[in-house]
Parts: sequence; C-alpha cells; structure tokens
Amino acid sequence: MSQDDLTDPSVSARIRARIRAAGARFHANDNIAGYIEEGELDALQAEVATKLQGVLESLVIDTTSDHNTQDTARRVAKMFVREVFHGRYRPAPPVTEFPNIERLNELMIVGPITVRSACSHHLCPILGKVWVGVMPNEHSNLIGLSKYARLIEWIMSRPQIQEEAVSQLADTLMDRLQPDGLAIVMEADHFCMHWRGVKDMESKMINSVMRGSFLRDANLRREFLALLNNKG
Repeated sequence: MSQDDLTDPSVSARIRARIRAAGARFHANDNIAGYIEEGELDALQAEVATKLQGVLESLVIDTTSDHNTQDTARRVAKMFVREVFHGRYRPAPPVTEFPNIERLNELMIVGPITVRSACSHHLCPILGKVWVGVMPNEHSNLIGLSKYARLIEWIMSRPQIQEEAVSQLADTLMDRLQPDGLAIVMEADHFCMHWRGVKDMESKMINSVMRGSFLRDANLRREFLALLNNKG
C-alpha cells in the first residue's frame, strides 16, 4: 500500500489500497470489480467528474458561461465509468454453459461481432469486428451465440491495446469453453491514427491469436482463415 493511499480519503484511494493489499494489478485492461464495495461506484463516478472539471479548467474552457460545457465533466465521468469502460468495474456477465451432449467436433465460426473500445495510449476510439473459431471436443462447454458478444463486449469495454485485447479474449474463451482449439481474428480502425498524429484515414489493424489445435494443425488454421476470407 502506498503512503499516498494511506492519507488520501478518496474512494479511488480506498479501492487502490485493497487491490495492492491483495497483491493484484489494476492495469487499464484489468477488471477490478471484485475490489469495489457497494455504493463505491457512484462515489467513484462523482470523483472522476470532479477531476474532469479540473481538466476542463486547465484547458481554459469556461464551463460557467458556456452552456455547452456546463455539464460536460459529469457526462464524461458517467460515460467512462458506466459505459465505455464498464468492463473494468462490473463483474463478468452471466453466461450459461451447456455440455457437448452431441459430441460436436467440427469447426464453428462466430462473427463478425462488432467491438468498441478505446486505446489505452490516448483514450481514442477503437472500432472493429471480431471472428471466433472454435474446435470443440466431447468435454467442451457450449455457449449461445449472444453470449460470445456479451463476453467480448465486457472485455473490450476497457482501455485496450488491440494485441493484448485479442489475447485476453482468447484466455477468457479457452477457460469458459475448454475446446481443443480456439482462433480469434480482430480487424479494427484506430482513431489515434485517424484523429491525431499522421491522420491516416485508411489504416486498419488486423491481428490473430491461435490456441490448441489451431496452433498445431496448419490445415485447420488455413480452413478457418479461408472461410473468413470467403465471407469478406
């Protein structure tokens, strides 16, 4: 526990102190819901609003007479805590898993699933699509199509780096499904490229993660990627 957290009365300091006492981390793409107590999320949102008000003042924006920005700090705080970064502060969504009664063992592909996130470097939007390939076995768990979207949205609703996000998705789905193999491909636009810096409006990032049989079997990997290419 840091000395600052011992003397800081804020709710964020209390949450940080619990995380540090547990020996856990709280990186931008981590879920910290287990360290937040009842009522603290409201207090955290209020704290964020107060600090964002200070940011606006430091940007020399008149939030007193400018009717467009009078409530901006509150709105942005709500957006960060309850909406675009809610995957940090809420537990995982409930997902019902079913045993593989029919012993399915053929390639399944889910997607494209629309994803929305923000890069943890500049907090600029990341908008894209994800495809998931699953090679089940007789012991695998199966989940409904909508549950893939819910789990993916929960993970992506945090400040992310695309390469880490895809790996995090793979870890979560491998743990839930226990398949023979898992493949994930993500294609996304990064507004830190479009909106700032080089302002390149055409660039996209595509990356993949292969686990299990997709990593071992080149034919299976080619089949998965060929089916994605055929779907466009």
